[in-house]
Amino acid sequence: MMFNTKSSRGLRLHFAAALLIGTASAALIATPAHAQVSAASLRGTITEGGEATATSVTIVETATGYRRTAPVSANGQYNFPSLRPGTYRLEVTTPSGVRNTDTFTLQVAQNAQLNFDLAETAPETASTPGEDITGGDDTGGAIIVTASKLQSLEGGEVGAVVSQRMIEQLPQNNRNFLAFADIAPGVQFITGSNGNSRIQGGAQDSRTVNIYIDGVGQKDYVLKNGITGQDSTQGNPFPQLAVGEYRVISSNYKAEFDQVSSVAITAVTKSGTNQFHGEGFFDFTNQDLREKIPDEVFNSREKVKTKDMQFGGALGGPIIKDVAHFFVTYEGKRQQVPVEITPGTNFPISYFPAEYQGYFGTTNRTFNEDLYFGKIDIVPTASDLFEFSGKYRNESGENLNSGSSARETLSLVDTKEWRGLGRWQHSADTWINDFKVAYEDVHWAPQPDIFEPGSIFVYDGPNPNDPGGDSVRGTILRIGGSPNYQNKGQKGWTVSDDFTYTGLVGHTIKAGVKAKWVKLNAETLNNFNPQYTYNPAFNPGGGGFNDTIPYTVQFAANTGNGDPVVRSKNFQLGLYLQDDWEVTDRLTLNLGVRWDYEETPSYLNFVTPADAVAALTNWPNIQNTDYDINDYISTGNNRHPFKGAWQPRLGFTYELDDAGRFAVFGGYGRSYDRNQFDFLQQEISTGAFTTRTFNFITGDPANTCSPSATCVPWDPIYLTEEGRQQLLAGTGPAGARELHLVNNDLKVPYSDQFSLGVRGRFGLWQPEIGYSHIESHDGFAFLLGNRDANGNFFIYNATTGEPGAPFGFPPPGFGSLLIGKNGIETKADSAYFKVVKDYTPTSPWSFNATYTYTEAVENRQFGETFAFDFPDFGGDNGYPDSYPFARSAGVRKHRLVMTGSVDLPLAFALSGKFQIASPPYFASFVRTGGTNPSLGVISNEADGNGDRWGLRQLDLALTKYFPLHFVTDETQVRLRVDVINVFNDRNYVNYFTNPNEDRYLQRNGYGVGGNPPRTIKLTAGFSF
Repeated sequence: MMFNTKSSRGLRLHFAAALLIGTASAALIATPAHAQVSAASLRGTITEGGEATATSVTIVETATGYRRTAPVSANGQYNFPSLRPGTYRLEVTTPSGVRNTDTFTLQVAQNAQLNFDLAETAPETASTPGEDITGGDDTGGAIIVTASKLQSLEGGEVGAVVSQRMIEQLPQNNRNFLAFADIAPGVQFITGSNGNSRIQGGAQDSRTVNIYIDGVGQKDYVLKNGITGQDSTQGNPFPQLAVGEYRVISSNYKAEFDQVSSVAITAVTKSGTNQFHGEGFFDFTNQDLREKIPDEVFNSREKVKTKDMQFGGALGGPIIKDVAHFFVTYEGKRQQVPVEITPGTNFPISYFPAEYQGYFGTTNRTFNEDLYFGKIDIVPTASDLFEFSGKYRNESGENLNSGSSARETLSLVDTKEWRGLGRWQHSADTWINDFKVAYEDVHWAPQPDIFEPGSIFVYDGPNPNDPGGDSVRGTILRIGGSPNYQNKGQKGWTVSDDFTYTGLVGHTIKAGVKAKWVKLNAETLNNFNPQYTYNPAFNPGGGGFNDTIPYTVQFAANTGNGDPVVRSKNFQLGLYLQDDWEVTDRLTLNLGVRWDYEETPSYLNFVTPADAVAALTNWPNIQNTDYDINDYISTGNNRHPFKGAWQPRLGFTYELDDAGRFAVFGGYGRSYDRNQFDFLQQEISTGAFTTRTFNFITGDPANTCSPSATCVPWDPIYLTEEGRQQLLAGTGPAGARELHLVNNDLKVPYSDQFSLGVRGRFGLWQPEIGYSHIESHDGFAFLLGNRDANGNFFIYNATTGEPGAPFGFPPPGFGSLLIGKNGIETKADSAYFKVVKDYTPTSPWSFNATYTYTEAVENRQFGETFAFDFPDFGGDNGYPDSYPFARSAGVRKHRLVMTGSVDLPLAFALSGKFQIASPPYFASFVRTGGTNPSLGVISNEADGNGDRWGLRQLDLALTKYFPLHFVTDETQVRLRVDVINVFNDRNYVNYFTNPNEDRYLQRNGYGVGGNPPRTIKLTAGFSF
């Protein structure tokens, strides 16, 4: 969301002043703790023989002694908002004394209801507040809190809770706590071939997710994978030892959630308790503990030496009992990961000259990560809670993917992240206030390992695997220096306040405000190492492999306008109001609305360079075309903020029976995300430090161009820096630089979410069946702004009559013109069934299964932000069928995920995770010919994975505990074995996706990406 710095400075100052005044006032009377998005709440009715006799009720956190007291209304109702997830008991004050419940657990972001009758148990002797008379069968007259009594009122939310036990017990090989988010309907946890992982919800891109840790969003405003620490990294965003539990919401969150339009994940960190507890662990695996990576190219080679070591520890305990506690943790990762360098397009290694064959084979990449987290909580009075926490992440290593790029093309990892949080919660009888201040500083800067030109071999000629068949074109090898040279990040402060009022019987009313000042920066020097492209099949001298005459070169040059380092001091503001209204004993409504905006000065105050304005406004090709170039020319004053981000959030729960065992739920919500800074900054960076492309006239019939300043006869001098400067000098003042311009009336991406379902409880089993519909709108894309002399987009081939895009008609003196605007849309309909059985001490096993069936469509192939097939997205440009909706290539239609754990005799524990899903789906937009071209869609599921259907993986973990009974009664050593991919399923990821090839949808090579072969991981741990 954008806010114009010049035109709205006064409004911004008013908002800032109001916020500061409100904050100061709140500081005098109250303030915060756990943010609303992660806090639990408890409410209900207390009676005695049908009469309301209780006068007050106190909730006690058993691990820390933290206490809060609330009044009981005349009809017996009580309300505790904003509670830390944990184990509690209640002390009920009546005229005859204090009655106690036994302990119960509140989960992260749980809205719980607990109704009970004091007459259900025999009266017990009055106790003093705080006296612990609970436990097991010796509770005497304590009120037993059974699972059927403690009910969740989740409204329209669709999601799942990942408990601390699941995080600790379930098998995994990377200690990323998010790895179990896929138990929620419609959510995928995806690991790429480079080891990078991401969260995806439905048909939307990963940039639309957000994760809230202790109520603070971890949104990445610059990069693409949604949160900091999950883009272009094999690392983890947060130490797993520090995570207590988390909730995954795939649709219909409440008004507290901001900057998200698909999956919202809210996690809480661990805190110290009144007892000292600590633990340590060491994980290890190497090449001897895994099967060979399926390659079928290097099957005779030995496995390359690899290793994966993860280690760490945690310690927590009291500083002052019942008053102050601490918790600290560290986790480290040291990896050598196998990487397969294979020829592209399934070429045989024998095709390459001897000097190139050594580039292929199995190698590894290194990765190191250090994660630190610390937290202190202080309870100076019965009404106040202070928390202070901090995180530091440091990553280094190498970026190298399996594929046709040689090891020397790798780039180096340099990532650092600081985050800090201070929080104050103040409570009174009928209200509670949460105030927090957060700081973040994130730095991500990959750069080449070697600084020298790169060579890309793109074969175009007869297929060496089938000399009599069709010709083939594709990249078969890449060597030399990496083109990846970037430095991006964000740094700033957040101040927020959340106020909850419970004085109106039947209502929990929340209001909140958040202001953020964050500096964004993007330095993009890609192609600092020049990249030359050769066609090995072009043999003008009769040789067998052309590596001397390239047909094109790309290199970056700082010859444009402005600074290639783009900085923007953004300001964000969010407001929300939420009412959880208990209309009747059975019906609860969740009514909320929020409003957000954001200013991005680098976009709002951008002035289109004068030479570009002159060239565009005098360019006859776009005077009578299908768009107005003035919509993309900025004066620095004609861009205005988007102020329409109003977001209603509505949900309901209706209990079908008096006991509340079954309930119907549903909801609707609109959720705005944001425009990614990495897109917006291209207006500036592309014009300042841009990639120049020059084509060479070589006689290669597969790579021709018309003579011009950027298409010149080949000369060997162009392999040198001197030659590249000559090329630049010949392109004129504009340097043929590419222009990226963004629409002056840019909107903000959002989604509309609908859900409806039924929840139930059969003893310990909790089934749920539901349906959700999610539509996303106004996704960002770059279109091609080039037009021919008559203003037409389509250029018809004189020989075939087929239409093509006007790449050969750029603005005079410039390269191609790209125009950025809103237009990408997705739709996803999901039906799901899930069943949960929680672990309890009396029933020491757990089970969770979720099946999701999804029909999803999109109007641009999944993950793509460049749309060059048509002039626009249709409707108002004369091409109503432009970019038709096609089945989404990012969503598997069927997906089943099951997890479980069980305590075994002799202090063993067994756990597992199984997932199976449809084969990957591919859709290709194919333009038809004729005078009225349109896009057709060729699509289908891939052939599968060899001898079976779809993706399949089973992981198991077996743990043996050895009690030691010194230091504390809970001291123990544990030994654990994880077996990842027990059946060694080969989940291939590379396919031929060109519908014009005979091999369309067949496997292209044998890479399994981030799906590992059978791997054994060994763990030793100690805890007390």
